[in-house]
Amino acid sequence: MHRKLLLLCAISLIYFTRNISPILASIAFSIIGYLATDYLIPKVSNSYVKIGLHGKDMSKPGRPLLPECIGSVSAVVYVFIMLFYIPFIFYTYLSSNNGNNHGETAILETNPQVAIFPHNKLAEYLSSLLCLQTTILLGVADDLFDLRWRHKFFLPAVAAIPLLMVYYVDFNVTYVLIPKFVMNWLNLRDSSVINLGFFYYVYMASMAIFCPNSINILAGVNGLEVGQSIVLALLALINDVLYLGMGIEATKSRHRFSAALIIPFLGVSLALYKWNRWPAKVFVGDTYCYFAGMVFAVVGILGHFSKTMLLLFIPQILNFIYSVPQLFHLVPCPRHRLPKFNENDGLMYPSMADLKTTKPKPIVLRVLKLLHTFKLIHLEYEEKTKEIIACSNMTLLNLILVWSGPLREDKLCERILLIQFSIGILSILLRHSLGSIMFGHDNLWDIH
Repeated sequence: MHRKLLLLCAISLIYFTRNISPILASIAFSIIGYLATDYLIPKVSNSYVKIGLHGKDMSKPGRPLLPECIGSVSAVVYVFIMLFYIPFIFYTYLSSNNGNNHGETAILETNPQVAIFPHNKLAEYLSSLLCLQTTILLGVADDLFDLRWRHKFFLPAVAAIPLLMVYYVDFNVTYVLIPKFVMNWLNLRDSSVINLGFFYYVYMASMAIFCPNSINILAGVNGLEVGQSIVLALLALINDVLYLGMGIEATKSRHRFSAALIIPFLGVSLALYKWNRWPAKVFVGDTYCYFAGMVFAVVGILGHFSKTMLLLFIPQILNFIYSVPQLFHLVPCPRHRLPKFNENDGLMYPSMADLKTTKPKPIVLRVLKLLHTFKLIHLEYEEKTKEIIACSNMTLLNLILVWSGPLREDKLCERILLIQFSIGILSILLRHSLGSIMFGHDNLWDIH
């Protein structure tokens, strides 16, 4: 009954706000996305198991079999929601009967006096959906065929090509600001910016690669992939609200676009989190990780705040850097690096990489000992020879367990999400407080 009531409220909100605020309409669509995802997941889960899309929950007694790739449900619902949203976000222009003005563009606003249809904004929106649809196909292919890292790592950059093309045609800003102290150090007087040209597009393509893969790497406990995506979405939305409340008109348009993509994403993700949180009833699969990461890449690139978005990904960046020795096989890297579950006490312990069978080089062993001294890793020694025989796997999850000791799975996930949120809030505060000091201005207040 409560689902029908919420659905009725959401539909009513869509109808009555179609000519008032696209943001309110996106909230209504977010509610519909939540209800649709929450309804579909239990309905389709058995079908996923029947076709072989399932996996064992390694952190539960008896290792129960759970449906895999259920994140595809959220992703598909999101795409349909955003397709239905198109007439509402452009309702002002459609109702003005001026959609045939092809030679002019206008900023996407909700002002009824704006008559020229913003084809550039429609192109941005459609390229975003095309990019996300391609990424979802990549994720499904990975879940179905278990692609190797070397085969799938660069594919998100291919999915981002429509996005980069639209950016090039409509915006094509490829310069970065230089901090004041760097200008003084290099004795630069004429310009406070550096034009990166082609390399700026390489940077944006790299961001499209990093965001999906970073969420996929920071995984291994119930609810973590969806949980970190929800936290990142909330942080991005907080940043959007700051601009919508205090920013100038040029920045408000970009952050309306960002909020319009983020709010429905929150709806489908919250529904998925309900089923994936501890104790999980479904697994999200690589599909959701790629889809969620690409949402943030799209928002950062077309919202023109990609560097701020990367600040929100600091935990994922640190997790990637920490994992580099294993990702590049300087230290043995087992297929699964998730923490080890102890059935006797129900707690998670740091999982270990075997250094006895495949022994690292002496210089690597010295680095491992140094990391152990600073409690950045746990080492196990042979009792007689005092030789290193194992080290904890290099992930943020295992590092938290090295610092805190054994934790229950849900408590471990909560600590990671708390770290994510705390670092994100601090990053936003520093971004807007130190921006004017380092660069001479902050675009929350001006665009000089």
